[in-house]
Amino acid sequence: MVDNYATNNELVITRVFNAPRELVFKAWTEPERLQQWWGPKGFTLEVYKLDLRPGGIFLGSQRSPEGHVMWGKFVYKEIVAPEKLVFINSFSDEEGNTIRAPFSATWPLEIINHLTLTENDGKTTLTFRGGPINATEEELKTFEGMRPMVQQGFGGTFDQLDEFLAKSQQ
Repeated sequence: MVDNYATNNELVITRVFNAPRELVFKAWTEPERLQQWWGPKGFTLEVYKLDLRPGGIFLGSQRSPEGHVMWGKFVYKEIVAPEKLVFINSFSDEEGNTIRAPFSATWPLEIINHLTLTENDGKTTLTFRGGPINATEEELKTFEGMRPMVQQGFGGTFDQLDEFLAKSQQ
C-alpha cells in the first residue's frame, strides 16, 4: 500500500500496553481521556476542541508547572476506529493558526503522525511513526538534531498513557 503521508525523516516508537485496543483508541480520541495523559510529565492539557473526522481538528493548550502555556493542534487526515489515526501536528495560537514552536525558530511547522493499534491477547501494540512534512532543509536538520529529545518526550508521554490505562481498567 502506498502511504500518501510518508516522510523520510521518520521517528518510530513501538509500545505494548496492557489494555484492549478499544480503550487505547478512546484514550487518543475522547477529550476527557486525552487530557489526562497527553503531553510532557508535569504539564496539564486543556482540550478546547476535538472534531474527530478527516479534516477535523484537535485544539488544546498545555501548561507547564511554571505556568507557561503552549497551544497545539492536530488536523486529522485518516481515522479507522479503533486501529488507525493519521494526523498533522503543529504548534498553534489560541485560534488554531499554525505558528512556530516556542523553543525553536527552525522546528518544522508540520509533523505528520501515523498511529496504528493492534491487539493480541488483550494487549495493544501501539506503533507511532512521525516526521516533518513540507519542511525546509534547515527544519529537517533541526528535527534530526532533536530526535533524542523527541524520543525521550514521547517515552514519558507514553508512560503517562500506560498509567492512565491501568487506572481506567480498575
